[in-house]
Amino acid sequence: MVGEEAIMDPAGLKAIGAGLAVGLTGLASGIAEKDIGAAAIGAMAENEGLFGKGLILTVIPETIVIFGLVVALLIS
Repeated sequence: MVGEEAIMDPAGLKAIGAGLAVGLTGLASGIAEKDIGAAAIGAMAENEGLFGKGLILTVIPETIVIFGLVVALLIS
């Protein structure tokens, strides 16, 4: 209708923000884990004793998704 302003729904904007928080952190974590995982496999191919360090370094980016989930829960 002409002349009426669009009313933004706060609940909808909160849902979009929460979805972006989880989605973007998940995407960034996946990209980081891909690079770290490839490097860890290359290091383990040369020295099998680096398995523990490679495993720990591969898991670290997953904590970013947990932070994104916490932010999403705080938003909603």
